[in-house]
Amino acid sequence: MGIREFPGGAPRGKSIAVGMRRSPDVSPRRLSDISPQLRQLKYLVVDEAIKEDLKWSRSVEDLTSGPVGLTSIEERILRITGYYGYQPWAASYKREERPRDSPGPAEAQAPAGAEAGGRTSPHCWRCSGAQLRKIFWGVAVVLCVCSSWAGATQLAKLTFRKFDAPFTLTWFATNWNFLFFPLYYVGHVCKSEEKQSVRQRYRECCRFFGDNGLTLKVFFTKAAPFGVLWTLTNYLYLHAIKKVNTTDVSVLFCCNKAFVFLLSWIVLRDRFMGVRIVAAILAIAGIVMMTYADGFHSHSVIGIALVVGSASMSALYKVLFKLLLGGAKFGEAALFLSILGVFNILFITCIPVILYFTKVEYWSSFDDIPWGNLCGFSVLLLTFNIVLNFGIAVTYPTLMSVGIVLSVPVNAVVDHYTSKIVFNGVRVIAIIIIGLGFLLLLLPEEWDVWLIKLLTRLKVRKKEETAEGGADLGSGPQSKNRRARPSFAR
Repeated sequence: MGIREFPGGAPRGKSIAVGMRRSPDVSPRRLSDISPQLRQLKYLVVDEAIKEDLKWSRSVEDLTSGPVGLTSIEERILRITGYYGYQPWAASYKREERPRDSPGPAEAQAPAGAEAGGRTSPHCWRCSGAQLRKIFWGVAVVLCVCSSWAGATQLAKLTFRKFDAPFTLTWFATNWNFLFFPLYYVGHVCKSEEKQSVRQRYRECCRFFGDNGLTLKVFFTKAAPFGVLWTLTNYLYLHAIKKVNTTDVSVLFCCNKAFVFLLSWIVLRDRFMGVRIVAAILAIAGIVMMTYADGFHSHSVIGIALVVGSASMSALYKVLFKLLLGGAKFGEAALFLSILGVFNILFITCIPVILYFTKVEYWSSFDDIPWGNLCGFSVLLLTFNIVLNFGIAVTYPTLMSVGIVLSVPVNAVVDHYTSKIVFNGVRVIAIIIIGLGFLLLLLPEEWDVWLIKLLTRLKVRKKEETAEGGADLGSGPQSKNRRARPSFAR
């Protein structure tokens, strides 16, 4: 940055000495009097790429490194130009007395600390309180997701002992999706300050489908395909529970995260990430090992194929939703899921009827149907989908995904006491590999940048501590000599 000496500057020497003898209370002439915009330079943020290109420039390093007490841009300019009346201690004194502006995003995300003078910052405490509250809700959501998903899986296994009709159970549970929008509207009335009627809220949410709202064409082109995918996902999952134990079913269904990444990379052209490719490879390896754990019997192979098909349908559902409809707000998502329930009632009802009369899924009397198990499974599945779709309002999305993984050990414990499952070495390794791949897929896209920044901060902090320790050792003998020196003052 080229800077010329301003006209009217006094010759250096006597004037500087006079200026330096001024008290900090006397404000000298500053560059900010000539250019008010110069004050904004001290809040300048240097881009990482620019820092790499200009690493040789010492002024760029001073902008972002070091403690707060380092010189600002304005002080550096004053020192370089020798502008008369400059007092480094006075500038620092004025800067410390100046009231702080409202903290920016970087300060809001910082951990709770103390302000100057040892007083605790109330803003920092508010931020930490909000984060703790979000983590608390996250733990509650994780427990709810884990318990509802594991409970629905175990209850479905128990239901098939008396009622061997997986498609009918799928149809019955999907009909409960109709309750999504009414439940959302009840929450809207209780929480929102601006009350809207059901028709107004419905019309506003229908804008999600386009300017014309929910038309017959939109219903068959944008809702019906997802209704089919929803039914196939649940039916294949429930049918697999009949073939293999619930532990294998729940852990294999976690592979849908890897399938979502592969489809998003191919269809949506998402960013390529090596760690997610590794996670996908781990998921595929876990599937092969899980098949090998039972000795490649036809019964277990069919069950594993059904679970993998269910995970694939779930991944296709998510990718197509993002491709065709994009993102959805809470009301729009609730309306969409209710529409899937309506589609199931209108167009899928004929299939259980056909399966009943063809005796593929047959029961002798309606009194023999375990209605308690059917309703319990439907309530648990509805709870799982509600928390999974709306839990993001109170916590982090990653925590909700962790709840699905935690359902695997819960199912393993239940299977250990209720079935004849054998946890051999191959099965345990397969479970660990698939779980590890699932957790790797939860890493954010910028995880490597965050890791580098964390390591850099730790390295800088270690250097600062080493420098402070050396300074303390160096100042020790001097302070002792200073205390031992006799004073001749009278």
